[in-house]
Amino acid sequence: MSLFSNPSVTRRFIKLMALLTFLMVCVWVGITWYDGSVPGDFEVRQGDIQLSDGKFNAAIESFESALAAQPDHRGALHGKAASLIALKRYEEAEATLDYLIDYLNQTLEEDDPTGIGALSAAFINRGIIKDRQGRYEEALEDYVNSAKTDYEIADGPNWVEHLLYYDRTPSSPIKRAQYIFEQLKLPEEERVLSNPEIDDAQRMYKP
Repeated sequence: MSLFSNPSVTRRFIKLMALLTFLMVCVWVGITWYDGSVPGDFEVRQGDIQLSDGKFNAAIESFESALAAQPDHRGALHGKAASLIALKRYEEAEATLDYLIDYLNQTLEEDDPTGIGALSAAFINRGIIKDRQGRYEEALEDYVNSAKTDYEIADGPNWVEHLLYYDRTPSSPIKRAQYIFEQLKLPEEERVLSNPEIDDAQRMYKP
């Protein structure tokens, strides 16, 4: 008599094979993830979670750990700058973005869409810093550079992000650049360039 003629044995065998298949898939996914990651990626993921939770100082520590493991890590530099902006440590944030922009300008390849998006986002975030500090001409230049680098990112959140995250339509970098440009053409006493409530809620960009 065959072993598999017993239905209960057959069921146990099928369950065992299913379990082994599942375990092998998990191992394969783990190996693939490990091979595809670079030093610092784990710390950046930690920092992103902390940043989303509003734990900005902890996020900075995680991003700095990532940079210790992988200097010039794009995600770590972006995350550190975003955390510093959230803490209103603008001078440090701007220095971080200056470094990131210089690094990307020197190393970016034309066929690197992720890097292009990172550069565009860095221009936006630096522009936000300058905007909040009343350095409107400099902010305008950064917003324009963002649009030249990657128009889609500079155009702002898509309709899915509007639906999920915003009660009202947020100002995109392009719209903000257009507004600054029009205001700067007016006599100085007629310009309205700042609304602290809206300005403080301006969205940070992190690819």
